Amino acid sequence: MSTMTPTAVPALPADRPVETTRSWKTPIAFGVFTLLALVLFGFARRPGTATFRLASAGDFFALPNVPLPAAATGVVVIVLLALATVYAVIETRGARRVPLWVTALFALVFVVGFLSWAVAGDSITIPGMLVGALSLSVPLVFGALGGVISERVGVVNIAIEGQFLAGAFTSAMIASLTDSAWVGLVGALVAGVLVSFVLAAFSIKYLVDQVIVGVVINAFISGLTGFLYSQVLSPNQGTLNVGIRFPKIEIPLLHQIPIIGPIFFEQTVVVYLAYVAVAVVTFGLFKTRWGLRLRAVGEHPQAADTVGINVARTRFWNVSIAGAVAGLGGAYFTLDAAGGFTKDMTAGAGYIALAAVIFGRWDPIRATFAALLFGFASNLQNTLAAVGSPVPSEFLLMLPYVVTIFAVAGLVGQSRGPAAAGKPYIKS
Repeated sequence: MSTMTPTAVPALPADRPVETTRSWKTPIAFGVFTLLALVLFGFARRPGTATFRLASAGDFFALPNVPLPAAATGVVVIVLLALATVYAVIETRGARRVPLWVTALFALVFVVGFLSWAVAGDSITIPGMLVGALSLSVPLVFGALGGVISERVGVVNIAIEGQFLAGAFTSAMIASLTDSAWVGLVGALVAGVLVSFVLAAFSIKYLVDQVIVGVVINAFISGLTGFLYSQVLSPNQGTLNVGIRFPKIEIPLLHQIPIIGPIFFEQTVVVYLAYVAVAVVTFGLFKTRWGLRLRAVGEHPQAADTVGINVARTRFWNVSIAGAVAGLGGAYFTLDAAGGFTKDMTAGAGYIALAAVIFGRWDPIRATFAALLFGFASNLQNTLAAVGSPVPSEFLLMLPYVVTIFAVAGLVGQSRGPAAAGKPYIKS
């Protein structure tokens, strides 16, 4: 009988197959949005033409504006959405999953129809809208990557919001003291790690419920940073909360590509780090020994323990890495977006990042796309308010959270996270 060496790890697939159970969530979601489109674009149709401006200053060549008659576009959109809903029903009845590209295309068609309806008689600049969406997505991307790493190793990271706040506060103060955004960025990494140390210690060593620990950490960090802001930063605004920010860096030639260039290649260091982080985490999780051990501990810690992997140590250090990644997301708020710290400035972004982890099925690439979706929904309220949309302002404020809840509850379908996530491991 052959024996397994202590350094071996149990084989794991890159992503576990989901049981083929019939779920009607996607057809129901499609049907709801089709009915909503019928009400808005049919019964409440608006006259006029919506003009989509595609050109930006500095492009290699200027793309022409795209005028879309609101009423005619609404009819076409309703028909396409209805066809997609019928297709989803047929696939579900046959116990087949609706392809992801169909859902993405459905969402794109609905957004085009909604923008045509909301902007009827006015114009909207598409590159500017997408730049704003990416800006709001970057912290969610960092938070989602931290959540994926933590949950893949078996620890539910509810504390992303606290890691965001700690990173934002620390980066703002240290950058102000040192007059260097780079030093502030390092400070955000350290702050995220320190917060994750608390999560790891209580959930791994003392076996406290991970969700409860995460919620308590979020409340504690919110109170602590709020107190320090009012007692320390506010009275010393000129020295401790100056608002130092990274400058934008244009990638030669690439930033002149129409539409894509201004969105992706005229950004700050923190945004470019997000691109790198997505690639590194994806490669590391599925192509390296580190990722294999991490996923083994998150799926079957007892099996991992039997082949010589220290489960507690593996979880502790990977939760710390997750905290460092989330800390970068916190730094974005102060070193890129706002330029200075304000009380509770993350506004629940950590919980939206956690929703992106679930919506992305614990996969770095999918979680990134989910973060981009939620960032787009958050920016849409600003865009519609700027063009004087007929949508009530109260609904615009709810929009990103409504999209988040609906996406997770309505479109995730049958999905199972890492088997040992949230379960403390007691060595037998």
